[in-house]
Amino acid sequence: MSQSPSPAAPRQARAAAAAAAFVVMAALAAPASYAACEYPKAPPQFPDGNTASRDEMVTANGTVKEFMAQMNGYLKCVDDESPPPPAGSQLTEQQKKEVDKREQMRAQKHNAAVADMEAVAERFNVQLRAFKAKQPPK
Repeated sequence: MSQSPSPAAPRQARAAAAAAAFVVMAALAAPASYAACEYPKAPPQFPDGNTASRDEMVTANGTVKEFMAQMNGYLKCVDDESPPPPAGSQLTEQQKKEVDKREQMRAQKHNAAVADMEAVAERFNVQLRAFKAKQPPK
C-alpha cells in the first residue's frame, strides 16, 4: 500500500514557494531600500609642479589619497546597492530584464567612477613629474 502525502505537504510546498518568491522580490527591490551612493567631489586643481613647494605637493598627494579612498567607498556602495539575485533563483523574464537593467546601470556607474579616479591620478602625476624634474639631482 502506498503512502499518500500528508495534508500538510501541499501547504509546506506553497509556503516554500512563497518564501522563495519573497527572497527574489526582496533582492529585486533592494536598490530602493538603499540610500543613494554619494559621488565624491574630485579635487578641482593641483599645485603647478613647476613652481610648487614640497609641502604643497605632499598636501596634494594626501588630497588624492583621500579622494581615492572616498571613491573606493562609492564603488563598494554601488556594488552593494545592486546585489545579484540569490543562486538558484527562478526569475521571470520581466525579473531577468530588471536584473540586467540594474547590472548595466551598476557597470556604468562603476566604470565612470574608475575613469574619474584615473583622470585625477593622471592630473596629479603630471604635476608630480614636473615637480620631480625641477629637483636637483641626488
